[in-house]
Amino acid sequence: MDLFARPSLPSGLAKLVGSRRFRLVWRNEAGGLTFEVDAAPRSLFLKWAPASSGIDLAQERERLAWAAAFVPVPKVLDFGEDSDGTWLATEAIDGDSAVSAANLQRPEVAVRAMGEGLRRLHDALPVADCPFDWSAGKRLAEAGTLHSQGRLDPSSWHPEHRSLTTAEALERLRSTPTLDQAVVCHGDACAPNTLLDETGGFRAHVDMGSMGVADRWADLAVATWSTIWNFGTGYEDALLHAYGVEPDLERTAYYRLLWDCTA
Repeated sequence: MDLFARPSLPSGLAKLVGSRRFRLVWRNEAGGLTFEVDAAPRSLFLKWAPASSGIDLAQERERLAWAAAFVPVPKVLDFGEDSDGTWLATEAIDGDSAVSAANLQRPEVAVRAMGEGLRRLHDALPVADCPFDWSAGKRLAEAGTLHSQGRLDPSSWHPEHRSLTTAEALERLRSTPTLDQAVVCHGDACAPNTLLDETGGFRAHVDMGSMGVADRWADLAVATWSTIWNFGTGYEDALLHAYGVEPDLERTAYYRLLWDCTA
């Protein structure tokens, strides 16, 4: 099978792709699409978000451009928009996702790379110079707006939160834990967004459209959660050990609920 078969493209992307081969590699719940495009000297990834999705690819472009001075992230090649949606083209990075077929067979290696990579990100990005905010206060305000618009849906939350009403969830979130350590967070520190090199070491971070200053547990809570979704139970502590921190049940529970109310 040709991995670069030609599925249909959104209208705004056809001119950019031209005659090059491409394949669809990701489709998210909001209708966003990611294509890998065959190009020289290396392939590129092309993300497209429909106008109705609420996905802000301009926001991701800004964050990638800022972070590139400090950590390995995709290089932005192009950005555009039309009435149908927006697109962002980035240069491919040599490396495989932590959830590639090969890495799923070595979860201990992948989880260690996730923890080490997240620590590298948090140590490298300068909080004082970061113009982006992902704080609990900002996100709680966003959750309140979604609630007032009737757009919070507990049925879409993870099982441990589905028994809560939206009002109950927001009431819990008003008791924000004290700040442990402010860092520039990834904003979506899940396993698919960590790239590994051929030896299983950390290579790069991708999908950083929500990056901003927050408590480090905003990332750690979701990163450890992601180990359950992608590798099964038993790897949360391994990620925290690789990062270099002890478990914090209170902050983990808080930021997981906040994730469900804002993701």
